[in-house]
This record gives sequence, structure tokens and C-alpha cells, in this order.
Amino acid sequence: MDEQSKKGNEEVVKEPPEKASKQEILGEVSASELEMLRRQMEAKELEARENYDRFLRQVAELENLKKRTAREKEEAIRYANESLIKDLLPVLDNLERAVDHAKGGGNGKPLLEGIEMVLKGFLDVLNKHGVTQISSKGEPFDPEKHEAIARIESGEHEPNTVVEEHHKGYYLLDRLIRPSLVSVAKEKKEEEEIEKGDKDD
Repeated sequence: MDEQSKKGNEEVVKEPPEKASKQEILGEVSASELEMLRRQMEAKELEARENYDRFLRQVAELENLKKRTAREKEEAIRYANESLIKDLLPVLDNLERAVDHAKGGGNGKPLLEGIEMVLKGFLDVLNKHGVTQISSKGEPFDPEKHEAIARIESGEHEPNTVVEEHHKGYYLLDRLIRPSLVSVAKEKKEEEEIEKGDKDD
């Protein structure tokens, strides 16, 4: 075999070069690219810090809002009746004046007039705050707004008609806050039929 063919075989048998090391790769990256990457990283770090600061401020603001809302709610509950009380004070003044006037003597008429005036003022205040009386006497019995405590025989009224109102019922806006306490009419026949049935037994 001649020299040339030996050399050719040696070149073919030659081992592949080793993988490039990290330093060699970094050496290929230019200094300007490294500078650009370094700046981008610093910008991202700055952005992350700003976002974190913003997050902390938002958390603090949310906590303050919660505390303020809780405080306002507590005050609203505590002083919820302030408006009603202010409106009731003139009624109380009129009642005190009526009592003072009645102490001065007279035949009782001034006291009655004073009490009527106080009652009217009191009902006006309730009405202003959404409280209305339920009209019951002479109305058909309605279990939604009436509470029957007695059934009374009556020839003048239809059965199940309210014949007597023991105390008035009231609505607060559209909510029933107290039903009317009433007596309801019944026919005389009902009782007679019950007695007759008892005798038959």
C-alpha cells in the first residue's frame, strides 16, 4: 500500500471532534448580546418588584376597605333608628304638654284633645316611616293579616266577617309586622247544630 492510501484511511478512521464546551459556546456569543440579555433580565426584575409592590398596596387597600365597611355597618346598625327617634320627639313633647295642661284642672276635655293630638302625631310619624294600620272591622276574615281569638254569633254580619278588633295590625312597607287580633262572626245555626249533634251521641 502506498503512502497516499494510508493517509486516506487514517483520515477516515479519525474520531469525531468532542462536543463544544460551554465556554466555547459563550465565547461565540458576542459581548453586545450578553449586555442585551443582562439589561432584559434587570428590566424583568424591576418589573417583578414593581408588580409585587403594587400587589402589597392592593392588599393593604383591601384590608382598609374591609375595616372601614365593617365600621360603617356597625354604626349604621347602631344608629339605624335615629331618624325615627327624631320624628317621635315632637310627639313626646305634645304628650308632656297634654299631661301638664290636664294637671291645671278643667273637665277633662283639654286632656282628651291633647291625647287625640298626640295619637294623630304618632300615627303620622309611623306613616312617614312606612308603617300602616290594617283596617279590619267589617272586613272578611283574612288569615294572612288577622288572628282570630273568638267566634261570635251575629245576625247582623256575614259569617267569617270581622266584628270586633281587639288590637290593630300593622304593616311595615309590604311586610306584616303584627296581625290584627279580632273576633269573627258566625251563624247561630252552627252552635245549634253542634248541640244537637252532642245530644244525638
